[in-house]
Amino acid sequence: MQSSFKTIGLVGRSQQRGLQDVLQQLLPLLHGRDLEVLLEDRLQDLAPDHGCRLATRDEIGQAVDLVIVVGGDGSLLSAARTLAKYETPVLGVNRGRLGFLTDITPDEMDQQVPAVLNGEFVTEKRFLLDATVYRGDHVVGRADALNDVVVNSGTSAQMIEFELYIDDTFVYRQRADGLIVSTPTGSTAYSLSGGGPIMHPALDAVVLVPMFPHALSSRPIVVDGSSEIRVDILERNRIHPPVTCDGQVNMTARPGDSVQVTKKPHALTLLHPWGHSFYASCRDKLRWGSALVN
Repeated sequence: MQSSFKTIGLVGRSQQRGLQDVLQQLLPLLHGRDLEVLLEDRLQDLAPDHGCRLATRDEIGQAVDLVIVVGGDGSLLSAARTLAKYETPVLGVNRGRLGFLTDITPDEMDQQVPAVLNGEFVTEKRFLLDATVYRGDHVVGRADALNDVVVNSGTSAQMIEFELYIDDTFVYRQRADGLIVSTPTGSTAYSLSGGGPIMHPALDAVVLVPMFPHALSSRPIVVDGSSEIRVDILERNRIHPPVTCDGQVNMTARPGDSVQVTKKPHALTLLHPWGHSFYASCRDKLRWGSALVN
């Protein structure tokens, strides 16, 4: 399988420890293959002799054949929300810690990155969510998420009361610390901590996980990925609940507002080296079976 990658973009979050070492290892590898490399402008101080054209993340998404995200899963989450709309394939290189999304380690980089550039990879499509906060008929906030959209009280001392609708059908009225709306990608993140199920990333489904609900019978619900989900914040609430996307983008709702969550039209194209296994990532990251090892 021959690759057609000619122009590569490098993106990441400049404040992360260990990022400079990874860039200094990765850049000569790419330049040695006579590839054009666009470096995200915020990373220029980490690679002073980079020899690359600098560009914004949006410019990179429009111009390159492949984006390599350097950092942890959080870096890829941030990049995905920008890059998905350009349908640019994304490859994740981490800084030495296993990630569910950034699965190439620095020790493997010299072998696995050239293999991917040679066309030896598997492709996954990961859908994102659109979250919109309505105040009456007016949109007061909008953001997207690869992992999850979370409506919560913002305080450990109070619950919020809300009503849940799926495709305009009333589901329940709930008092809880909040509600997590998660994609399969996010099912191994915050949703898992809240008691949600692990979902295979190929599933076209969304899981709704109530956070510390007042009703002990309340349990996570898995629904079709194309469902239109609406969370109505009841007027009787006294707090302004934050709405968080991937734990990185925050909006603030008020009593009486509605939060609508739908699937985005553009999916993220995520590349993995050959031999990648979601279940192997779960074993390593979640330490499945570690108690059985002597």
